[in-house]
Amino acid sequence: MFKNKAKILGYTVLTSTMLLSGCGLLGGETKKKIDPPKTISVTDQKESKKPTTEKTENMVKTELYLIDKNGYVVPQTINLPTTKSVAKQALQYLVANGPVTEMLPNGFKAVLPEATDLSVDIKDGVATVNFSKEFKNYQPEDETKILQSVTWTLTQFDNVDTVKLKMNGHTLSKMPVKGTPISENLSRASGINVDVEDVVDMTNTKQVTVYFIGGEEGSYYYVPVTRRVENSKTDSIAAAVKELVKGPSDKSNLVSDFMPDVTLLNKPKIENGKVTLNFDENVYGSFKEKVVSQHLLDALVLTLTEQKGIEKVAIQVNGKAEIKNDQGKKLSEPVTRPEKVNTGSF
Repeated sequence: MFKNKAKILGYTVLTSTMLLSGCGLLGGETKKKIDPPKTISVTDQKESKKPTTEKTENMVKTELYLIDKNGYVVPQTINLPTTKSVAKQALQYLVANGPVTEMLPNGFKAVLPEATDLSVDIKDGVATVNFSKEFKNYQPEDETKILQSVTWTLTQFDNVDTVKLKMNGHTLSKMPVKGTPISENLSRASGINVDVEDVVDMTNTKQVTVYFIGGEEGSYYYVPVTRRVENSKTDSIAAAVKELVKGPSDKSNLVSDFMPDVTLLNKPKIENGKVTLNFDENVYGSFKEKVVSQHLLDALVLTLTEQKGIEKVAIQVNGKAEIKNDQGKKLSEPVTRPEKVNTGSF
């Protein structure tokens, strides 16, 4: 089912839903809220075997950054009760054996230690979180994952750019178990699921976040991975595409829908928030039918709209825009980034 060193995922195999989300950006990039796609959408996710929260006017879709069975920090969009304290509620749903327990997708777990109490104060774009003493009762291997989960969960909200952490009213400069340093203002610039396997010289690199596919057949989801690329690669769009084509690490449990020989024929063209990419025919998931995998498109849009100023993605093949996805839909219009990622439970 899987092929090549990048662990490519055949487009005909992927049948489950992977809805996307508009979050913020990494390393000097800015957050933006983007309208859901009008022309291109993803398929509906298979019905969960677990109880799910009913969609009512009293619910709000909220991204919770949870840990999957392979240890990745992954956004899952879950319907939570409408409240004025959405940021505090989101973190409360990250507490183990708390209200999120019956809503967890299969194989996922909450990240904050059981019985952790907390408060959140937001001012001038900074969310200050004050945890109770129970916060320190986590496993050492979860330390950086907790930092990433809290930071990315809070920075999904438009009024939060950075995060500060306290415990029992005292500012934390390092995590309480392994001592991981905490910057004064945590942000998405710290990355998520950081992969530095092939990096030799960190000082001459910059960050880029790409999206690969995790999970299993029938319950796939998108996983953000932060890579480092050489500073000399001034075209960040082309660099991100190259990392997508490179695919996930062979040691990971992630897969990609990109063939390893996909090539950009021209430099990405950016105009009024839209980036246009011209690929060769290797971008086709099926050479016979000449269609582009919807999951390839989803990963591409998620990845590139992480870049500052990019709101839409248009693709061409050999300079022609009249192409179709594997669902038979024409890709004549640019694709925007839906507001929520991995919507629903499995």
